[in-house]
Amino acid sequence: MKQIFINLPVKDIEASMHFYTQLGFEVNPLFTFENQKCMVWSEQIYVMLQTIEMSKSGEKKNIVDPKQNRIATFTLPVESLESMNEIVHKGIKAGGRETTEPIDEGFMQIRNIEDLDGHNWGIIYLDMNKFKEKTGR
Repeated sequence: MKQIFINLPVKDIEASMHFYTQLGFEVNPLFTFENQKCMVWSEQIYVMLQTIEMSKSGEKKNIVDPKQNRIATFTLPVESLESMNEIVHKGIKAGGRETTEPIDEGFMQIRNIEDLDGHNWGIIYLDMNKFKEKTGR
């Protein structure tokens, strides 16, 4: 099975862990240590929350502040509009910030939320039937 582990430097690992559990991630104790918390979205998607110090160890490049610099963005697909809205509301309540107005393409809706450190997540609902109608695929 192919998997992806996304390593994110964070300033407050406990607060970030709370934020990600509010989005629907679960803690994976196997890869969780004092300076790194493994948050699981699915069997394929893992987010490794790492303290700034851990992220810097052995690294020669600077860590940029994602609140001030555009870096990679991530997208999480969900099964319904209700789920998308619930995730965003919980994320905002946990200290996140919605960065754009919701986007409605008819067949696809997206809401963008920034975590406590400025990492940007698109929460997306795609209605495959409407998508196929629109694209003819």
